[in-house]
Amino acid sequence: MSAIPRCPAAHPEDPTPCDGPPVVTVLDASNAGADGCEHHAARLLASLESGRVYALPDAPAGAALRVFKAADALAPFPWCEGAPRTQPSQRSHAENRRLRGWSQ
Repeated sequence: MSAIPRCPAAHPEDPTPCDGPPVVTVLDASNAGADGCEHHAARLLASLESGRVYALPDAPAGAALRVFKAADALAPFPWCEGAPRTQPSQRSHAENRRLRGWSQ
């Protein structure tokens, strides 16, 4: 039995399935990128320092914005469940803002 293929943005250790076809490209600080479904693109973006997201030409309206917002609420490497999240680099951007007392 073969595994169901997943989008290029899905990390090999992330067990979650894609939520649809690739609709965005996620780029890292050096412009290396991967196309992904909204679910895996958000998880990848949350795990990058200085990452960016861009909609693919045939993406549904708002796809890149949904990925950006979802990534903001995710801790880096969210598939590492049970890992301590004590340092700012281990928490989501939204959680770090909350802990600093910044409003959204």
